[in-house]
Amino acid sequence: MKKSIAVIRGDGIGPEITGEALAVLEAVAGKFGHEFALQEAPMGGNAIDRFGVPLPEESLRTCLASDGVLLGAVGGPKWDAQPPENRPEKGLLRLRSGMGVYANIRPARMFSALTAACPLRHETADKGIDFIVVRELTGGVYFGEHRTEMRDGERIATDVMSYSEHEIRRLAHIAFRMAMGRRKKVTSVDKANVLTSSRLWREVVEAVAKDYPEAELSHMYVDNAAMQIVRDPSQFDVIVTENLFGDILSDEASQITGSIGMIPSASLGDPGHPGLYEPIHGSAPDIAGQDRANPIGTILAAAMMLRHSFGLEFEAKAVEDAVNSVLAEGGRTGDIMEEGKRPVGCREMGRLIRERIQAG
Repeated sequence: MKKSIAVIRGDGIGPEITGEALAVLEAVAGKFGHEFALQEAPMGGNAIDRFGVPLPEESLRTCLASDGVLLGAVGGPKWDAQPPENRPEKGLLRLRSGMGVYANIRPARMFSALTAACPLRHETADKGIDFIVVRELTGGVYFGEHRTEMRDGERIATDVMSYSEHEIRRLAHIAFRMAMGRRKKVTSVDKANVLTSSRLWREVVEAVAKDYPEAELSHMYVDNAAMQIVRDPSQFDVIVTENLFGDILSDEASQITGSIGMIPSASLGDPGHPGLYEPIHGSAPDIAGQDRANPIGTILAAAMMLRHSFGLEFEAKAVEDAVNSVLAEGGRTGDIMEEGKRPVGCREMGRLIRERIQAG
């Protein structure tokens, strides 16, 4: 198989972690007989320095012409003085919009070797954590009307949360398709006892569920979902929810797995369009260039690209198994270090994972 990958190395630790993920993809290509052609696509603070804007048009065209996009991280205090519309983070929002990605897929998986790093009680952590949050990415209150007005001598602020049927339907289909390849359980999270948009959300999700009769659908209010994720995360398989709720719940889910440095994400659109793959953490400029970053989140994001954009399930599993093997043997970057384990840097962690892949 030959695939093209647009590479956004980004800022801070971005180039370091992206470099290790690309080296892992190279190991996969060599092991399984594939070819991955790389195209650089500057974005973020480095693009502001070179081109004056966080997302040059040429970079967006490169991403749209690719089979998948791998992103490190963008931003940093160096660009805090930029106008709000020209900050590095705006480049990411424009990229998502330009690529038409509306579904954010964030797995919450705790590797068995990291059980001690889980902040939950041992008896809870020992039951395992392995679920996916499917978050709507381009609608809801983040993209609704925002206004401030004067009324009776004081300011009144209003943010509008709105959803159309087609926005809910297309996301629900993604969630159910993912569940069909897992444990066939979908939990739809809303606030239908209060919000009109949530009542529509629930109705549309129930209609979509009829297309997947083998899947089990349940509904949960968002406040209860937040409690249940820390009470017993093993009960979840696929969670599907709107933008604001997904933003909050996916961050909660990432924390209980041991470290934010371990968590990848994918942003997907319609079939046939390239997906955007990245770790969920930031650019961490305070440790940039010191070989201290954890590259696993980015390496696992590359595995998600293999699975979701390229259809290479076996190769994706090989990467994930290699990560698990290195962790089981005691290799640890600083963020997941514990007594009795072997400290390694960013480059060493990448090398160890590549060796496991090559060894089969």
